[in-house]
Amino acid sequence: MDFRRFGVFDDSAPADAALDAMVADGSVHRVEAHTDLLFTERHTFGRSRIELDFGGHRVSTEGIEKNSYDNPFGAVLYFRGEVTDTVVKSALSTAMPDLADVFEVPDSGRFQVGQWWAVEIDAPAGGGKYQKEVQKLVQVTQIVDATHLRVNYKIGWELAAGRTFTWTRVEPVERAHVRNMVFEGVADGDTYTGSHPVAYEYAVSCDVSGIDATGTFWPVVMRRWCTYFHTYQCQLTNPASVTWGGAGYLTQQIYCLYGHVEDCHVANARHLNDWTASAYGHVTNCHGDGDDQGPFVTHGQFEHDLVYTGNSGLMTFANSGAAWGSAAKRIAVRKHICSWFVARVAVTDLTLEDMHVIGNSQAGSGMLWVNADGVQIRGCTASGPLVISQTSSRSRRPNVIADSGFTQGNAYPVTAATVASDLHLQRVVLGGLDGSAFNGTGTLVLADCTLTGAPEAAPTTVSHRDITVRGGTLADTGLRLNSAHDQRLRIDSGTRITGTNGAAALLTRTGGERTVTWHLDGLVSEAADAATAHLLITDGPNRYQATGCAFAGGRLELKGGAFPSGSHLLHSGCVEDGTERTALPEERAEVRHTAGNLLI
Repeated sequence: MDFRRFGVFDDSAPADAALDAMVADGSVHRVEAHTDLLFTERHTFGRSRIELDFGGHRVSTEGIEKNSYDNPFGAVLYFRGEVTDTVVKSALSTAMPDLADVFEVPDSGRFQVGQWWAVEIDAPAGGGKYQKEVQKLVQVTQIVDATHLRVNYKIGWELAAGRTFTWTRVEPVERAHVRNMVFEGVADGDTYTGSHPVAYEYAVSCDVSGIDATGTFWPVVMRRWCTYFHTYQCQLTNPASVTWGGAGYLTQQIYCLYGHVEDCHVANARHLNDWTASAYGHVTNCHGDGDDQGPFVTHGQFEHDLVYTGNSGLMTFANSGAAWGSAAKRIAVRKHICSWFVARVAVTDLTLEDMHVIGNSQAGSGMLWVNADGVQIRGCTASGPLVISQTSSRSRRPNVIADSGFTQGNAYPVTAATVASDLHLQRVVLGGLDGSAFNGTGTLVLADCTLTGAPEAAPTTVSHRDITVRGGTLADTGLRLNSAHDQRLRIDSGTRITGTNGAAALLTRTGGERTVTWHLDGLVSEAADAATAHLLITDGPNRYQATGCAFAGGRLELKGGAFPSGSHLLHSGCVEDGTERTALPEERAEVRHTAGNLLI
C-alpha cells in the first residue's frame, strides 16, 4: 500500500496520518512511497513483519514536533518491542567462564524455548556504575535442566560467583525494515528540534538500507537491545552537531548482537559506527571523510568479538571512560586506512592486519597506539609512532608486532613504563629514532628488525629487564640500557649495528648499583668513525660475554671500575679490524680478553 491511496501526492502536507493508518493495519506488510513526503510527528510503532520502502524519495521534517530532552529514540520512525513485567533474578553459585552459553537460573520452568529476554548482569563491587559485562537481548534455545538454560549468545567475559543476572521477558518487534529514503534533518537542529529517521529498541531481525541523510541530530539509525540486523548502503553528510554527546552519528548500537554494518559512508560526521556493550558485529566497506571526530569507535563497555574489514577513517576503541569499564575484547581490524588509531586502554586480544595510518594536520595524527594485552599486529604501517602501553593483562596469547613499519620521533616512547608483559617485534622497521625509548619492564625481543636513527640523534634507551636482539640492523642509533633494576641483553648472530649517534656509543648503559648482563654472540658492529664506541661500559657491576663478534673501526671502552668483584668479562673469538681498545680492565681469573681474538 502507498501514501497516494490516502491522498498524499507530495510533501506539501504532512503524511503522518497516512503512515499511522497503514502501519496500524495488520493486513498491510509493505508500505511504499512514490513521491516526496513531509513528516511532522515522531511515531512509535510496536508493529512486526512490515517493510517501509520510500523509493529513494525525499523525506523532510520541517516543523516537526519537539523531541523530549536528550532522547535519541525520538525518531520519525521508532520501532519498540514490549517489555513485560516478568522479571527473574539469578545469582551465580559458581563462576561463569568466557564463551559460556548456559546460564544458571533459580527455576528454568519460568522460561520457554523461543522466548526473548533482556538479560543484564549487575556491576561488580567497587566497579563503575555501568561496568556490566552482559547486557543483551537473547533468545532461549534449550532448557538444560531445572536450574540451567541455554541462549543464543556466548558471553565474552568470565563472571565471578555471586554476580547477579536480571532477566526481563520481552516481546520484540521482528522483521520491521526501513529502506530507500533521502532524509533531510532540521537545519541547525538540537536535542529538542533536531530530527532523524529511524530508531529500534527491543527489536529482532530489523534491517535498514538505502538511507541518504543530511542534517540529522541523533544517529540516523539508532539501536538498543537489538539482535540480528543488517544496516547497509546508508550515508550521512553534515549532521547538525558533532559535539553533543551521542549526536552526529550514522549508526549507534547499544546492547546489540549479531549486527552487520556494510557499504556505508559519512562526511564531516562524528561517528559512522559505534558499538556500545555489543558483540559479534561486523563492519565492512564503510568509509568516512572529514573524519577527525572518529568514524569507528567502541564505547569501552565490554564489547567483544567485533570484526572490521576494508574500511577507512579514524578509529578509536574503548575510550569513553572508566565508569563504563574501558574494556573491549577480541576485536579484529583488517585492510583499514586511517589518520589515527588508538586502542590504549583495556582492549584485550586486539588483531590488526594490513592497516595503514597516515597522519594529517591534526595534532597527534599518524600514531598507532595499542594495549599490550594479547595485541597482534601484522603488515601495518604508520607515518607516526608506534605506542604501546598496558592497562590490562587478561590475554593468554603473546604480544606480537610483525612485518610492520613506523616512524618514531621522540614524542612518545615505543613502550610505556606500564608495559610489564613480554613483547615480540618481528621484522619491524622503526625509523626516525631520536632518543626513543622502550620504557617497559617485561621481556623484549627484537627479531630481524631494522631500527634507524641519525648520526646526531640520541640513542634508543631500553628499560626492559630482559632484551634479545636476534638479527636485523640498528643504524645510527644504538642501545642504552637504562633501568633501576638488573638487565640482561642478548644479541645473537646475524645482528648488525652500524654508524654512530649523538652519544658516540652504540651499546652502553647508565649507572646505578645494578648488574647488567651482556651476551654478544656473532654481532657485527661497524662504527662510523674512530670516536664512536662499539661498547661503552663505564659503570658496573657487569657480566660480559662476547664471542664470535666482528668490530670494525671505532673503539672499545670497558673500564676496570665497571667490573668489580662479582663481575666477569670474557671477550673471545672476536675480530677487531681497526678498532682501538681505549679501556679494558686488567685480566684476572674472572676477566679474559687477550687470548683468542684477532686484532687487525
